[in-house]
Amino acid sequence: MYTYAMDKVEAIVVGAGAVGLAIARAISSTLNDVVIIDQHSQFGSETSSRNSEVIHAGIYYPNNTLKAETCVRGKHLLYDYCQQFNIPHRAIGKLIIAFNPAEVQQLETLHQQALQNGVTDLQWLDAKQLKKYEPDLNGHAALFSPSTGILDSHTYMQTLLTHAQQRGTMFIGQTRFLHASFQVNHWVVKFQNPDGSIGEIASQWLINSAGLGAQACAQQIDGITPSLIPPLYLCRGHYFTYSGRNPFKHLIYPVPEKNQTGLGIHSTQDLAGQLRFGPDSQYIEDLDYEVNSALKADFIDAIKRYWPKLDEDKLHAGYSGIRPKLQAPGDSSKDFIIQSSREHGLPNLVQLFGIESPGLTASLALAERVHALIASK
Repeated sequence: MYTYAMDKVEAIVVGAGAVGLAIARAISSTLNDVVIIDQHSQFGSETSSRNSEVIHAGIYYPNNTLKAETCVRGKHLLYDYCQQFNIPHRAIGKLIIAFNPAEVQQLETLHQQALQNGVTDLQWLDAKQLKKYEPDLNGHAALFSPSTGILDSHTYMQTLLTHAQQRGTMFIGQTRFLHASFQVNHWVVKFQNPDGSIGEIASQWLINSAGLGAQACAQQIDGITPSLIPPLYLCRGHYFTYSGRNPFKHLIYPVPEKNQTGLGIHSTQDLAGQLRFGPDSQYIEDLDYEVNSALKADFIDAIKRYWPKLDEDKLHAGYSGIRPKLQAPGDSSKDFIIQSSREHGLPNLVQLFGIESPGLTASLALAERVHALIASK
């Protein structure tokens, strides 16, 4: 039974990635004594710090899905937030390249999808216009997305945490979620401290935003029907960096993979102009961030389709990230999942599953939805 000698808070957020931090910031405007716990010592140590740092426009995702709606909404919120709090960012723009007439048809499908999602600023470029935008590019045609951008994701997450902490939120790192059960009118959350000891906190609300660990956490919450926990598929994406001069003013993307496992090996850059390529998509069984240098040949082939002048000797293995996908290899893309009592029947519990790309862009919009669930109570 619940004991009133136990420490009590109003909400525990499990997971200190971009989405967990955004949720903590949002709900701390309504709730007092919010606590964020994460198994790592620093925030954003997994998927949120191992990506392209792109602010996506909302082009690719099926209409009326959480991915589409939170990406488009989140993009506007994110630009406003970065502008208001001086978070380094730039609306650098993106070119999606078609290499033949068949891929032009795919671009047209993408354009129609974007319009359905409310992305109305895409511009068509023929081969001649494309050369004016990017002289070194090879392509038959392109779509230009002016509202695609890049940001400093670390500064963004630090700002979210700072704003949450200013409202009394506490971040506790090196703390592993172990178990939760609802007793009387609170969740009793058991966790492992950095020194290995076991602690418990009573919390009115429990938010499972653990990213790659969300399914494992859900399995340790009493009362969750196993069928409501979607399967997790780990999909690793590798990045290669480029030590030569960056010839591009914009982000460069090929037409995306048909099964939407990923968006293809694209050219991105950080705010300092450092060029990098990736990610590819490789399903794996265990968390492993190795970047095999043997992948370089595949990257060269992909990059040279749109940049024939690539100097292969200046391309080097960089880093990797792992996406918490909900679809098995070869399956069609699955949407984000936000579960509340309406789905699982348990009070004051919100769970988020499958928050892969465009999760960084969508983070403020996802937080907005979680906050709305809490505020409605």
